Amino acid sequence: MGLWSRYRDKRTGTRYPESGVERLPATEVRAALLALNGAGTPFRVRNALPQEKADLVAEWQVPELRMTLKTRMRFVAEKGEVLTLDERWDRAPETGGKRYGRGPSTAVSRKWAYERGPDGRRRKVETFRFDSRDMRNPLLKVVLSSGWTWRGVLGKW
Repeated sequence: MGLWSRYRDKRTGTRYPESGVERLPATEVRAALLALNGAGTPFRVRNALPQEKADLVAEWQVPELRMTLKTRMRFVAEKGEVLTLDERWDRAPETGGKRYGRGPSTAVSRKWAYERGPDGRRRKVETFRFDSRDMRNPLLKVVLSSGWTWRGVLGKW
């Protein structure tokens, strides 16, 4: 793999399965991704709408941050790849208007509050935690453990 390929893969978030992992059929990968819905995940995986131009979509609405994350997934069975496009909608802090971004990125947010502990002292307690990897990592794990490549896409879908 050349230098340009490694740079592109890092920028797009492309990941490859371990060598020796048997590639499962696309129907089994699809079923495993849809099975994430019942696994206590904060997001849901659903069949894509025709205008989304994908096979499956993972979507997470985070009302506390007024943010929506989507990962569109398209199966390319001939190559054993799942093409993925990460999208994010949120509010711009400067203007309050909607903001859109695409491509792999990590978003982390935490909120804290002070309260009195059992010993009477004030202490900081986490009241909210968000990490976008909580959506990407389970999807990625299913795809890679199925022997498929997770190929990030930045351009037109």
